[in-house]
Amino acid sequence: MSQTKNSKQPSKYPVNLLDTPFPMRGDLPKREPQWVKQWQEKKLYQKIRQARAGAKKFVLHDGPPYANGDIHIGHAVNKILKDMIVKARGLSGLDAVYVPGWDCHGMPIEIQIEKQFGKGLPVQEVQAKARAYAKEQIDRQREDFKRLGVLGDWDDPYLTMNFRNEADEIRALGKILEKGYVFRGLKPVNWCFDCGSALAEAEVEYRDKTDLSIDVAFPFAEPEKVGAAFGLPALPAKPGSIVIWTTTPWTIPSNQALNVHPEIRYALVETDARLLILAEERVADCLKTYGLEGTVIAVADGAALAGLRFHHPLADVDAGYARTSPIYLGDYVTTESGTGIVHSAPAYGIEDFQSCKAHDLSDADIISPVMGDGVYAASLPLFGGLSIWDANPKIVETLRAAGTLMHAEKYAHSYMHCWRHKTPIIYRATSQWFAGMDVKPNDGKPTLRETALAGIEETEFYPAWGKQRLHNMIAHRPDWTLSRQRQWGVPMAFFVHRETGALHPRTPELLEAVAKRVEQHGIEAWQTLDPKELLGDEAAQYEKNRDTLDVWFDSGTTHWHVIRGSHRDALFDPSADTPEGRTADLYLEGSDQHRGWFHSSLLTASMLYGKPPYKALLTHGFTVDGEGRKMSKSVGNTVSPQDVANKMGAEIIRLWVASTDYSGELSISDEILKRVVEGYRRIRNTLRFLLANLADYDHSKHALPPEQWLEMDRYAVAMTASLQKEVLSHYDVYEFHPVVAKLQTFCSEDLGGFYLDVLKDRLYTTAADSPARRAAQNALFHITQAMLHWMAPFLSFTAEEAWQVLAHGTEHTDTIFTSTYYTLPGIDNADDLQVKWQLIRDARGEVTRQLEDVRTAGGIGSSLQAEVSILAGGPTYDALASLGDDLRFVLITSAATVARAPEGGDLLVTVTPSTHEKCERCWHYRADVGHDAAHPTLCGRCTSNLFGAGESRSAA
Repeated sequence: MSQTKNSKQPSKYPVNLLDTPFPMRGDLPKREPQWVKQWQEKKLYQKIRQARAGAKKFVLHDGPPYANGDIHIGHAVNKILKDMIVKARGLSGLDAVYVPGWDCHGMPIEIQIEKQFGKGLPVQEVQAKARAYAKEQIDRQREDFKRLGVLGDWDDPYLTMNFRNEADEIRALGKILEKGYVFRGLKPVNWCFDCGSALAEAEVEYRDKTDLSIDVAFPFAEPEKVGAAFGLPALPAKPGSIVIWTTTPWTIPSNQALNVHPEIRYALVETDARLLILAEERVADCLKTYGLEGTVIAVADGAALAGLRFHHPLADVDAGYARTSPIYLGDYVTTESGTGIVHSAPAYGIEDFQSCKAHDLSDADIISPVMGDGVYAASLPLFGGLSIWDANPKIVETLRAAGTLMHAEKYAHSYMHCWRHKTPIIYRATSQWFAGMDVKPNDGKPTLRETALAGIEETEFYPAWGKQRLHNMIAHRPDWTLSRQRQWGVPMAFFVHRETGALHPRTPELLEAVAKRVEQHGIEAWQTLDPKELLGDEAAQYEKNRDTLDVWFDSGTTHWHVIRGSHRDALFDPSADTPEGRTADLYLEGSDQHRGWFHSSLLTASMLYGKPPYKALLTHGFTVDGEGRKMSKSVGNTVSPQDVANKMGAEIIRLWVASTDYSGELSISDEILKRVVEGYRRIRNTLRFLLANLADYDHSKHALPPEQWLEMDRYAVAMTASLQKEVLSHYDVYEFHPVVAKLQTFCSEDLGGFYLDVLKDRLYTTAADSPARRAAQNALFHITQAMLHWMAPFLSFTAEEAWQVLAHGTEHTDTIFTSTYYTLPGIDNADDLQVKWQLIRDARGEVTRQLEDVRTAGGIGSSLQAEVSILAGGPTYDALASLGDDLRFVLITSAATVARAPEGGDLLVTVTPSTHEKCERCWHYRADVGHDAAHPTLCGRCTSNLFGAGESRSAA
């Protein structure tokens, strides 16, 4: 039987006002940890997997966060988005698998070990301490991710430092080596002096930097040839120079060539003291800058200057610079700034290097005096022992003294910096191992660049602009520098000949032998390995390669060593193991990963299988504050997910993520979170109303077929079914913010503002077991089921809590997450019903406005104090008239009539205050209040509902 909420003085005429164990206050910070604990104890993730056994798999492969430091709000966004997608796919009936992972090797952890224990530790000790540190960080981060309500295989995550993963990474290296992609060579790479190592493209960021820009004169070494190139029989009897412009004075000591564009016109300019060669269109600006006046005496295409040689600008200062530089042609030369002539130091520029190599400069002849710490080798004339940054002004002054400095000034520009140390980096030619982007593999198939670009065309992108971004990065990237000079990383376990530098002829076999040892003992096995164990008598001829693999190779090969390796049983779909197959349905990361994990994963998979490792890529933006500023500790605008969870609840973070369009920047602030809290309360209050009014409902006993419901109930379920189609279509394409918006509108307008508002009278005042009330509860039961499943991916704690209350009397399951999206009952003529009831709602809206005007004027108190008459035409009249006496319930007035308006007439509403008495129980003002002397304060409807056969409802 129904129970009243107020147990102190039960009403003589009770209404069906029920209670529910689902509280109005969520008390999320206190209750959520209990759910997390319960989910872990019950092994909820494993139960979900068991429930989906045999279903088609959906694999969202986790891009591993780095095992260093507490998680921040960006981590929360990433993990919650992944969790919502996995849960949504699971609720659709797929076996949605989620194995979280961590990236464990690399520089940041090495730096932490140096900070804690100092530099110069033995390699084995660094590795042992790094492994322990990474494990500690993973444990901390894992607990924070669990606290956010993220479900996954937390007991068995993948770690790139697990021995098997390290071993399989070496095997992946062996496979791409055998295929012919890997080579060793001298090339300029991004080099950080603080790291003491080459950097990946993704480890470079651009920051403002101010340098000295200089115009430098390279004196003529072959004046007769210069004259001939410009079509002159002889040059004026003056010294002459070609002038270059550079923002890197420190590269001048390493100059070995000059570059001009073959099609740019170059001018020979005569000034008072000397002749100058400049790009014709730069002459006026340059002369003004130099404070000179001059006349152009000849012009020639750049192609005519090819091969001319010029003295080094420091040749007269030190014999060590007594060399000449030839002119090479280069299409990359422009006249946007400078002189139109580029000086070439092949050790310190990619285009410089390519140009000089194309003209047969050998690796041995490349001048590269800058050491790994940014200091010139002691053997460099004039500047040996100086750091390049300290040498910059000294080089400028030496050029000035030599008479070859034309101009110097400070120049602000965007310059490469290390993303870890935030310090300037350079291009530096070193001997490294590379994966060649344009090398033909041994099988004669397309190059790595061609294969990767073709793979991009096969991949779906969310949002779509990600496709062009990744395409451009692959199309223009240089060869991939695979090697790093680190200690805490997977070794490039090569044996290299001490004299020739060649790999051992049995390298594939040796790599497998090393991999087997690493599989047992970790990368430490390579450090302790005596080459004699594998090479025998040949050991003296070979040395162990000391390089480690780029950490982007670690994470970039997880499709190989995790999906097809350590977690194959969970993640791999054998049906995908074909030449056309792929390994994951989705990769999801921040937009920076087009140049990071998306990029490295595509390249490694293209080398290993000739296909991308994913069917689709989803990109989310970065978090910013409420004013659109980047999060920064120094600015003080960071938002800690731990703090929000402790103060408001992780559910609020989840709802914020779900309600934000992740394709752009995600703004967060205290004010934004307060609005999210308000939105959450509206949803929770709606749920509480639904659950309270289902408190005495048992679906196994009270279920009715839709044809026995009232028409308004059928409409409400039809409306819910229409919305569910929209919700699921959004989930299909990984859209969440429209789902949240539609759910909130559904709660506030469709339910709270209409259906539930109208339904209260029937739920509260009809007989507890009457067909009319049970019909309403049927509809509420189905609507609640559907709503909870829509909510479950993002409001996981709340949906689970409500599910425990709702599921009594059903085929009870421990969790909503082992069920699937609810199948709503089919409603006959659902479309027509929705059209009809939309007309009714539109008319009701006009009535409500009129009632509010009268109430504001003091004519009535509540809407039940009013009687309404309506003139309506066409379909609106038909819809309203079909409700009969139930029209008053829809309008929430004590009486309502409708008459047909003249043809073409507008809707006309007349509001009249009721002259009747108010029923004590239902609060309607009716003429029959007091009709029964035994119950003088009740209307006829209430006496019938309490003591008689009960009222009859037709529509509402």
